[in-house]
Amino acid sequence: MRNQRLLLIAIIISSVLSPFLSAAMNVALPQLSKDLGMNAAELSWVNMSFLLASAAFCIPLGKMADRIGRRKMFIIGNYIVLLTSAACIFAQETYFFLALRFIQGIGSSMLFVTGTAIITSAFPKESRGKFLGYNVTAVYIGLSAAPVLGGFLIEFLSWHSLFYVSIINSIIVVVLMHFYHGDDWKMGRNEPFDWIGSIVYIVFMSLLMYGFANIIHPEALIMTTIGAIGVVGFVLYEYRRTHPVFDVRFFGSSRRYAFSNLAALINYAATFAVGFLLSLYFQYTRNLSPAATGAILMIQPVVMAVSATISGRLSDKYDSRILASSGMLLSAIGVGMLFFANAETPHEFFYTALAILGIGFGFFSTPNTHSIMNSVEPPQFGTASATLSTMRISGQMISMGMAALFISWLIGAQKVNASNALLLVDVMQYVFGIFFFLLLLGTWFSWARGKHAA
Repeated sequence: MRNQRLLLIAIIISSVLSPFLSAAMNVALPQLSKDLGMNAAELSWVNMSFLLASAAFCIPLGKMADRIGRRKMFIIGNYIVLLTSAACIFAQETYFFLALRFIQGIGSSMLFVTGTAIITSAFPKESRGKFLGYNVTAVYIGLSAAPVLGGFLIEFLSWHSLFYVSIINSIIVVVLMHFYHGDDWKMGRNEPFDWIGSIVYIVFMSLLMYGFANIIHPEALIMTTIGAIGVVGFVLYEYRRTHPVFDVRFFGSSRRYAFSNLAALINYAATFAVGFLLSLYFQYTRNLSPAATGAILMIQPVVMAVSATISGRLSDKYDSRILASSGMLLSAIGVGMLFFANAETPHEFFYTALAILGIGFGFFSTPNTHSIMNSVEPPQFGTASATLSTMRISGQMISMGMAALFISWLIGAQKVNASNALLLVDVMQYVFGIFFFLLLLGTWFSWARGKHAA
């Protein structure tokens, strides 16, 4: 049991890191714009470069983790995050910084695809929801700490201090994992690895995601189309493989698995960019400091952390479909409220909307994860975790892509400043309106997965 606790602590600490860094980066955007000379479009790529790499590499790395060992892959990922964080501190040029964030995304994807799979493998089914809830709560603790701690560090030190936090975090996790003595959860190590499928997936998924994020440009539309065709070709290729890198046949055999993953994709696509847009809105349109902005934005993840823990325990006893679908409907109400925000909306309005969004997200995420992991057998835990991570990261990428699309359309390549800050309100109304209808669609998919026990 001591080994299991050590393992859980290491994964929880690691689960705090990526969301902390991503959310804190949102608060650091004005400083990054000033220090590295980034325009509005380039600022959106601070997180999108990270997400692009994660989305493109999750599936191949999830399969690779099953072969070399999930614990080993988890440790390698932490080392990559550590080294890229150290390099980011010395970055003085926009594209070098974005390249480091891309590599950091590859390392973080190693953590995404192994963390949930390790917890699912290490703990018994009857208490799995509770421990998955702890892990999801850790994510929201990272999101909660980012606006406040991140805003404080940025305001009184600089954006570089965020990467010092990342370095310390990674060192602690690596040390803990070296003290862990237990299973490495290797599965299918004698099966041939699908290198062709992996390369095809990485290339076309990258084209699809990059093109979508810049779709306002004609060449990006071509890239998106090629990427979409390539992903379809990848699915057809994998369907005929005996040992695929991504077992697409399982989607057709399990309605619960397919619809739960689709609901996760929609949920993240319709919520992730909320923090990014509100951070710009509060700092540029409302002239708040990074710390004050962080204090408002922390409401959502704090409420998420509490509700995710509660919903995790409930999902061990009650139908995950009811919990997850109710949560997504609440998220739709929260985002729908934000659609009506303008340049003079009282802060209390945002407090209420973000709290509702936090409750909804927390009640969706853990039960939905529990439902997905309980619908597969142990040999498929790695692939299921990688698939869920891909849905999450692809959704986040789509979310940021929609935000970047409307920023490019309404503001263009110029820097955000006092003269164009009011245009951020127009951007928010377009994006949050789309997000609202996406969440209603996602609620239907979440419910349509069918009734099942916890």
